[in-house]
Order: sequence, then structure tokens, then C-alpha cells
Amino acid sequence: MKITIIGGGIVGLCCAYYLQKAGHEVTVIEKNDITDGCSFGNMGYVSPSHFIPIATPGIVAQGLRWMMNSSSPFYIKPRLNWNLIRWGMTFWKNANAKKMEQNIPHLNNLLQLSRRLMNDINTDLNDSFPLIEKGIWMLYKTQKTGDHEKHLAERAHEFGLKTVICDAQGVQEYEKEVEVDVLGGVLYLDDSHINTKAFMKTMLEHLQNAGVKFWLNTEVTGFEKNNGKVTAVITDKMKFDCEELIIANGSWLGKISKHLGIYIPMQPGKGYSLSYPDREKNLLYPSILVEDRTATTPIDRWLRIGGTMELSGHSENILPKRVMAIYNAFKRFYPSMDLPVPDPQKAWYGYRPVTPDGLPYIGRNHKFSNLSYAGGHAMLGVSAAAATGHLIGQIIAGKPTTIDISAFDPQRFS
Repeated sequence: MKITIIGGGIVGLCCAYYLQKAGHEVTVIEKNDITDGCSFGNMGYVSPSHFIPIATPGIVAQGLRWMMNSSSPFYIKPRLNWNLIRWGMTFWKNANAKKMEQNIPHLNNLLQLSRRLMNDINTDLNDSFPLIEKGIWMLYKTQKTGDHEKHLAERAHEFGLKTVICDAQGVQEYEKEVEVDVLGGVLYLDDSHINTKAFMKTMLEHLQNAGVKFWLNTEVTGFEKNNGKVTAVITDKMKFDCEELIIANGSWLGKISKHLGIYIPMQPGKGYSLSYPDREKNLLYPSILVEDRTATTPIDRWLRIGGTMELSGHSENILPKRVMAIYNAFKRFYPSMDLPVPDPQKAWYGYRPVTPDGLPYIGRNHKFSNLSYAGGHAMLGVSAAAATGHLIGQIIAGKPTTIDISAFDPQRFS
């Protein structure tokens, strides 16, 4: 079939990968040039440990408290915006214990499937991008946080995940090059990480060589519809006929859907990151600094630190206090690391696609019989991309999906 994918991020490329392998004629339309975006500057985690969705009991109250602090991990820019208000009310309705417990098994299944598939992709691409399989730390400074992380580790064991729980000395024995100032940590051994820039470059080259057509710097402006199908995608360059359409354009997914008369609640959650090459001494393991919601990714002598969730729309403004909060959090946990103070205006930022319940949209939207969605993974885009592409391939083929995808129904908020 002729299949058109809107969006050239990691999810869109993984969809193209599986569809091309199945023999389809695939075209990817991307409004940028696939050299930047949320798939490039994130932390590169492939983390089955992240099975708790972001919509959890108490998160709304915590978020309101954080909003009073300009350097907190979470910020909403005050504004009268109906889409934000509607999204916020839906999020509030989903942030409860019952809904969280319903969603956890589905998210776990998605992440564990994706973790296995990433190994398969790496083998298929001749190990041409580093998939580093040593685990990821959850580090904490307080007993309260430690108790919570140990409880999560117990939940992880129920899903077959392996962990190592350490006190401060135990953590330090793993991190032999730098000082770690923590009360303790949980190491999730099944987690891995990648260099996302290397992955995207490798996958793009593989797909181009395999015959996938890419139209870059191309803006979608509308669609042609006929008899309950989307028959063409209209862009500022040309019109693309399609037999199947997949919308996988990240945080812009809701906006593009308006051209089809479809409401898909989505908010862009801006995150920042800072990169430091050529470190003389570096972390040996990636980590999440739990109290500060800051993450670290070391690869050889290179280091990236990142974090924050900022709901300010697709704003290009950089808030210096939020960038510095990432840097300061890192210094609190790794006081001996001599990182230069960053220029906030040079920080990387990208937009995570955040749904109102923390679960992605994967599946058909039945307003049009040939329309599928693949997006809304929030902080889990890299973690869940392979599984999402695999599932989209099965959906297009009309086959039973490897896992139950009912929880990811794109029409669940209609």
C-alpha cells in the first residue's frame, strides 16, 4: 500500500521501519529537517522501569505547589487558553489511584515489548548505534523518597524487572570516578540508553537506502477526504495521495488533527537539556535525580543533563531559572563534577507530547477508516518507539496486535 506518515521523529521513523519491512511504499512528511527536535535532545532512555503514568494521585496538588516556584520541575504559563484548560480538566479526572492501576499493566506491556524490539533493531542495523545495557539509577536524598522508590522496585519485581537497592556507599561503589551525594538509590538493570542523535542518523540512512521517501521542510496544510477515507495529504510543496495515513508528529499531533475535524487532547511539555563533551571524569551510569526530576545520560566521555516539564505552548522563550535548576540539581547530587556554568540561552529544548492520562495514542481513529495515530508518549518516546512502530505495522496489516492496545485508543477522550 501507499502509506504516508506525518512526522519524522523517532516514533515516525520506527513506524516507517516496520512498514517498509512489510513491503509497503512509505512516504514520511516532516516539517523540519530531522536534525533536531525532541527525538534528538532527550535523555535516550529505553526504560521498562517507567511503567507508572504521569497522571498519578497527588500529582495535581504537587504541580500546584511547584507552580509557586519558578525553578521547580513543573511550570504552567498562566494564560486563558481553552485547549489547555480542557486538557487540564481531563488530566485531573485521570489522576487517581483507580485509573493509574488500570493503566500500569498496559504501559508496562508496551515498554517491555519495546525494550526487546530495540535489541532486534540494533541487530538488524548491524549494531550501528550504541545500545548501552547497564541499567539506570533512581537516586534519592531523603528517606521519604527512598521508601517510595523501594515500593516502586517491589512493583517492578511483579513485572519481572530486576533491581539493585543500595545505600549511599553502595551507590558510590558503582560510580567509581565521581563523588555521589545521596541517601541511596535503586538501579534498574533492565533499563538501557542510547545516543539518540546516532540512532536517528542511522535509522534515517537505513530507511532512505531501503526506499522510504522523505519530504523534509514540508508543512502539511490540509487533507482531501472521500467516502470516509483520507485520500490525500496537502502540503506547501505538493499533494500526496495515500491509502493509509499515520499521524506521528509528536506535540503537534492535536493541531494537525483539527484539519480533519478531530479533537485529540495534547499539550507540548517543554524540556531542557545541557550537553558536556570531553569530560575527563564522567558518570558511569545514567541516573534520575528523583527529588529534582533531573536526568543524566553519560556515554563514554560525553554527558547530558536534562529535565523540567513546562506547559507554555510551543513557545521559543527560554526561562533561565529553569535551565539553571537542572544544573544546580546535578551539582547537589554530584558535587565533585566540575561542569561549566551554562549559558541558558544556549540550552537545547524540545516539546514532549503529553496526553491527559500519560498514555500514548496508538491505533485507529474510526472517523476515517484509513487513519491511525502514533504519538503522545510524553517522556517515553524513545522507550516506546520500537513497540509503537511494531504495533502500527500490525494494525495496518489487519493482524492481532502483540499486546492489548485498548488503553491507547486515540478516541478515548472523544
